[in-house]
Amino acid sequence: MKRAAGVLMASWMALGAVQAEAEAVFLSKQYTRCTNCHFSPTGGGLLTPYGRSLSREELSTTGKSARGATGGREQEFLWGALKDSLPKGLSLGFDARPAHLDVTFPGGSATKDFFMTADLIAAYRNHDWTVYAEVGREPRSDGAKIASYEYWVAHKSDKGFGVRVGRFTPAYGVRLADHTAFNRAPLGFDAYDQIYGVELSHGNDKHLLQVAAGPGRADSILDDDGTRGFTASGRFQYDLSSRSVLVASGILRDASDVAPRSGVTGLAYGFAPNRRWTIWTQADVEFESGADGDPAYTVFNETAFEVYRGLWLKVSPQLRTFQGDTSRGTFRTVFELNLLPRTHWNIDVSYYRDKDRESDLVSKTWLAQLHLYL
Repeated sequence: MKRAAGVLMASWMALGAVQAEAEAVFLSKQYTRCTNCHFSPTGGGLLTPYGRSLSREELSTTGKSARGATGGREQEFLWGALKDSLPKGLSLGFDARPAHLDVTFPGGSATKDFFMTADLIAAYRNHDWTVYAEVGREPRSDGAKIASYEYWVAHKSDKGFGVRVGRFTPAYGVRLADHTAFNRAPLGFDAYDQIYGVELSHGNDKHLLQVAAGPGRADSILDDDGTRGFTASGRFQYDLSSRSVLVASGILRDASDVAPRSGVTGLAYGFAPNRRWTIWTQADVEFESGADGDPAYTVFNETAFEVYRGLWLKVSPQLRTFQGDTSRGTFRTVFELNLLPRTHWNIDVSYYRDKDRESDLVSKTWLAQLHLYL
């Protein structure tokens, strides 16, 4: 049982080792695009100066400036201590997440205190060009090391055409802060699933199209572990209104030395009836070359309610089935409390209940995080 606990704990630590991500609940604030606040075309990571300002004025419980007030640098990197000395166009951020994990499963339990991540992120923007890089502490079962998850160069024209080259996570479905969600990690969008590739995009006030291709997952190329396979993806988002979004996605991974050709396709719909509620639903189908029986299915929902400014309650039922046998799989229920008391301070407590559909065995997980984004 100790070995099983160790494996489970290592899995949760790896899944938690992510950089700052997007929050899909902000659709309720009428922000349908990640690029409204983030440098990355697919969301997550470093906030733009506008995104930093917005996080203070719209999201935090007590950070909002008094009406008519000017000055104050709470939203800036290190509270503006370096603003006057940074080159024009350069933005910096530091992301740290101390966490506590408590896992209970049939026959045992395990507890762990650890740092999910501690990353320095930088972006330089000059007119239509953006250079982006991140480096930080990568927690591993054999000890932490310094690594970089994401680095790229991008250009976006005035007509909405964009190109990005480097290491990045392909655009797919709903990008959540929780990488353990069934519509993220199980589909191949985990903390270490970035690709080396090229992304082409086009967007206007109604739609956003993103298409990417590359020789395979970045770590598989660097480690030469036999899992490298050509990867192509596409994501199309259509904004039905300022609080209603439809997303169609697909990804194809060619055969590697150890895995057959596979692919995933899905639809997602986001709806915010008002400034307090956000509801996202995503359904995906996974195919695998040569596999018998039905494909695997993933169904995900997250319903979030802002009880008070900066205090969110979330519930997320999720289902994942097995390839070839849809009667098997896991049903997950997540309850989450997310509090943003001050600008760039995020306290998160999540409870996960996973039930195996075949054996009815249940595992339970508590995850508490303090997310500091300086």
